[in-house]
Amino acid sequence: MGAGAISWLLAQTFWVGGLWLLKFLVLPALAKLGLAPLLIEEIGATLTALLIGLAACCVLLQLWVLVRVERLASLWRDLRGQLLLTVLLMAGGYFVVRQWWPDAQRWLLFSYLVSAFCGLLLVLQPVPVRRD
Repeated sequence: MGAGAISWLLAQTFWVGGLWLLKFLVLPALAKLGLAPLLIEEIGATLTALLIGLAACCVLLQLWVLVRVERLASLWRDLRGQLLLTVLLMAGGYFVVRQWWPDAQRWLLFSYLVSAFCGLLLVLQPVPVRRD
């Protein structure tokens, strides 16, 4: 495995695993512990924004790896490129909505879940490797 493939897997592990862990493990566990609902909501909002930012950074790294290995056309022809671009758009949309319409909680949740499911589909795709 080359450095690109290792970077791809590491970045993918961080952002996809982080998104799934927060929404489906950490926040329900905090609720189960009996913390105040407003405290859980505040923790969730803060960590969600951080994880969406991490996802955007990791997706940029994965896009760079994909373009280096498969060329620029793979961004729209390859399913991996399409999924990565979708996550990047959802992350951008998340931060725009969060800044300008903070009460649009359904859109924020939608952006988060689309990113998480695109990440899950991306995990099922092969890692881009250079064939010499």
